[in-house]
Amino acid sequence: MPPLIYWFRKDLRLTDAPALAHAMHLAQRDGQPLLPVFCHAPPSTTRWGFARVGPHRQRYERATLDDLAANLQACGSRLLELAGPAATTLQALCQTVGASHIVCEDIAAPEEQAEVAALRAAGLTVQTLWQSSLLAPEQLPFAAGDLPDVFTRFRQQLEKAAVTPPAPLPQPTTLPAPPRLETPAWQLFYKQYQASTLIHQGPTAIKNGVIEARSSYPYHLPDWAGGESAALAHLRRYLANQQPHSYKATRNQLSGTGFSSKFSPWLACGALSARTVYAELKAFEAEWGANEGSNWLWFELLWRDYFRLLHHKYGVRLYHAQGLRGAQTAQAGAGVGAGVGTAWRPHNPPPPRATTAGSPELARWCAGRTGTPLVDAAMRELRASGYLSNRLRQVVASFWLFELGGDWRAGAAWFESQLVDHDVYSNTGNWLYIAGLGTDPRGGRLFDVAKQSREHDPEGSYQRLWLAD
Repeated sequence: MPPLIYWFRKDLRLTDAPALAHAMHLAQRDGQPLLPVFCHAPPSTTRWGFARVGPHRQRYERATLDDLAANLQACGSRLLELAGPAATTLQALCQTVGASHIVCEDIAAPEEQAEVAALRAAGLTVQTLWQSSLLAPEQLPFAAGDLPDVFTRFRQQLEKAAVTPPAPLPQPTTLPAPPRLETPAWQLFYKQYQASTLIHQGPTAIKNGVIEARSSYPYHLPDWAGGESAALAHLRRYLANQQPHSYKATRNQLSGTGFSSKFSPWLACGALSARTVYAELKAFEAEWGANEGSNWLWFELLWRDYFRLLHHKYGVRLYHAQGLRGAQTAQAGAGVGAGVGTAWRPHNPPPPRATTAGSPELARWCAGRTGTPLVDAAMRELRASGYLSNRLRQVVASFWLFELGGDWRAGAAWFESQLVDHDVYSNTGNWLYIAGLGTDPRGGRLFDVAKQSREHDPEGSYQRLWLAD
């Protein structure tokens, strides 16, 4: 019996995994082995000259995959890791093991959609299930194409309709057994596509560098490591310490492990689901009461959903140099946000200069050598640790766009390279928002760096911390 392939993408968990649950159901119904697979994309360089996936993301992903593999093994399964472009690698795998059916999560970003299209064009059956958002698209009180182009209207419509997320699925205790892979054809295939030794160095292996002790997200420590096990443990600690009540008051701090929720790295790679966070948060509020802080976490989860739904509505248009500026939608006539039918305001960045590989402005910004202390401290933290507070992400993005006149796509690509919590939806959505090319009804956000320093680092402690080297 040929196996059913389950392709892990950005859903590296077993708890609340509807696509995996569906694959398990199909395999059990048809008596098929179930083969869980993860494909490591080959290293690549962006058009701006730096690695698309930097060392922090590589290390964090390695820890996440190690944890996933251990959890699969405990359920009687295994994780097959392969190296190569997903479209060609999975085609070759299916040919080798006689499989024709792949199940995976649906990802609405253009490159991820193209991978699925290529597999289907090769004659494979690829069943995709949407599962990364808090709310299911079919729950929404409007069609995907009618998504409001202002977040507040989106939130108000959901609250008016009293939409609540589905309960998260429990973690399975067993999975259908994987196939036995022992044929000569399999050995030849695996020799060609096996994941490289570099990928298997371990979660804290660091080459040409040291562990960054100043990090606000010290992923080299067990409590902050990649993987579902650490994610669920962190969620329990966060709630046990009643930190949701202080979330809004601390979310704009710049440094330390105690500010903000720190859920984002686990959410980004799918080691933790938004529905699990929401369910545990509501249980917390039932016991300890709700306040502005815990309610703000709900807003943040809705923002995460909103950026996902924007990809359903606009797709590749989000990635144009001018974003959604000038796009024609049903909302444009009403002057509704996203740079859609909205006037170009004085504080918007000018049309960006062509930012190319070797651009001195980009190099100085990435390295934290702009001469503006708060920006430089933040950019050095990002490069050294793979993490940056939300407040500082906005500040440095605004500086790149408004002060240096840079292409938003270059800035977004640097964040993609560096951030352990890179999420294609939120990264793209937030950069467009700051630039005034996405869904900000005010047409962009210009941050006064001197004011931000006075308000958020009045003693200069953060700047001293990261400008010391």
